[in-house]
Amino acid sequence: MKCWRAMQPDDLPAVAAISDAVHGRYTEPLAVYAERHALFPSGCFVFANAEHITGYLITHPWRHEAPPPLGALIGALPSDADRLYLHDLALLPEARGTGAGAQAAQRAIAVAAAEGFGRIVLVAVAGADRFWASQGFTPVADANLAAELCASYGPEVVYMRRTVG
Repeated sequence: MKCWRAMQPDDLPAVAAISDAVHGRYTEPLAVYAERHALFPSGCFVFANAEHITGYLITHPWRHEAPPPLGALIGALPSDADRLYLHDLALLPEARGTGAGAQAAQRAIAVAAAEGFGRIVLVAVAGADRFWASQGFTPVADANLAAELCASYGPEVVYMRRTVG
């Protein structure tokens, strides 16, 4: 049976392979996933059984409304972080429809609550905003932010947030 567990450094090649398979032009280099895991391991998880990883969730503390650009290393977590950034959730087709996505959203909410953050934010692409809306996230209307995100992600981007608690 598959379940969410803490991500380990040895999981990172599988994480990058899942990203490549799922995200297409939105995939990021392995170095991005490795950095996020090194900076905030308590916010990184994989959906797996003993021998096979079929999904991952990466979150980390962040600040204000401007998310990191796609594919960018961040160097360090901001000391003035005021929210949890849901960097990425990816599930292979075999993991979809199992409840893993909703479980991942609940895991992110639990991480935010444990860290004392009252808000989670994310960037939804390629229609993922419908899933995130079903998990209680709402679009953020900000023309300046939208222009910035379009430059990095393209026109199908939706910046979303959810209150915790």
